[in-house]
Amino acid sequence: MKPELLAPAGDLERLKIALLYGADAVYIGGPLLGLRANAINFTFDEIKEGCLFAHKLGKRVHVTVNIVMHNIEIKLVNDYLKKLEECDVDAVIVSDPAILELALKTKMDVHLSTQASTLNYEACKFYKELGVKRIVLAREATREEIKEIKEKVDIEIECFIHGAMCAGVSGRCVLSNFLTNRDANRGGCSQICRWDFELLNQDKKLIMGDKPFTFCSKDLSMLKYIPDMIDLGISSFKIEGRMRSIYYIATVVDTYRRVIDEYINNKDNYKYNLYYEKILRNCANRDSVPQFFNSINDHTIQYYNGREEISNQDFLGVVLDYDDNTKIATIEERNYFKKGDIVEFFGPNIDIFEYQINDIYDEENNLLEVARHPKEILKIKVDKKLYKNDLIRLKRFDKKDFI
Repeated sequence: MKPELLAPAGDLERLKIALLYGADAVYIGGPLLGLRANAINFTFDEIKEGCLFAHKLGKRVHVTVNIVMHNIEIKLVNDYLKKLEECDVDAVIVSDPAILELALKTKMDVHLSTQASTLNYEACKFYKELGVKRIVLAREATREEIKEIKEKVDIEIECFIHGAMCAGVSGRCVLSNFLTNRDANRGGCSQICRWDFELLNQDKKLIMGDKPFTFCSKDLSMLKYIPDMIDLGISSFKIEGRMRSIYYIATVVDTYRRVIDEYINNKDNYKYNLYYEKILRNCANRDSVPQFFNSINDHTIQYYNGREEISNQDFLGVVLDYDDNTKIATIEERNYFKKGDIVEFFGPNIDIFEYQINDIYDEENNLLEVARHPKEILKIKVDKKLYKNDLIRLKRFDKKDFI
């Protein structure tokens, strides 16, 4: 069975991009009771529009309702769930028992959030008997644990495959609340684990390193293990990143879509493609590793005092239109590029191809040497067919070097 590819969406633009680029479903945050208080999040009208868009494509929308509730939120839950149901939401992702009980009375599927830190088959049996359709396993689950759960419980299992990790147990962190009065379990995480600290020895003397100490986790990437995860029978592959850009979402979804389909369609001859790995590594600003899946839980999955996070400027623009007769692509610029640059076009309906930028024109057909104004509408001639929402990135390496 082909697993669901589940992508994050921080707004309607990212929701549409994720689904167009190959996601089978998206998960979003509504106006209340989610764990991304600093994100834009969706209004009810936007949730309705997103569900309508997804359902026309035969795809699904899940809404996070996974806050750890205090008394003040209890009176909000019932009406909120009813409004999500009216928006035609397919599933809600919950962790608090009070929300779980109410959600099970709706027509929406109920998925247990990773916030519940589920890591054993008895807990999965318990939640299944309550009526939960899917368990989002804690990110600490190993291959062997997932295998045993699948063997002993007939329930959908969802696992994270890509994105940022948390230094707490599947998100249950109190450092943010303790140090900044922002509750991570109610959507206010200030990412304390990524801060720099002075490291002291037992005598409270400063231990000098090349850089200040941090206990920041490296990111997660399961690209190499996708065949193993498919063979385990995992129902849904989840990408983290509701606050990420459309470029990041499109790149990650497109890459995993290709890998999943390549393995499913040709298992006997499947070969891991290092080119895809390079693409993923190039669109993020932290190193990525398999984390807990392969049970290698040592210093290699963590940063201590040597990390660099470099802002990515490779995303150059979005295709708005393409004229088949003139071969002119109308694009919205996102980052600086110039005549002579070698770029790549990619999208859900085209194979990735490289192209050298020649003439660049603005909306008034003035010839430009350099595109330097983000959001400016530009025109360039491209001989190969393009489609609306295809993306342009700077070419960093040759595909042939990784095949």
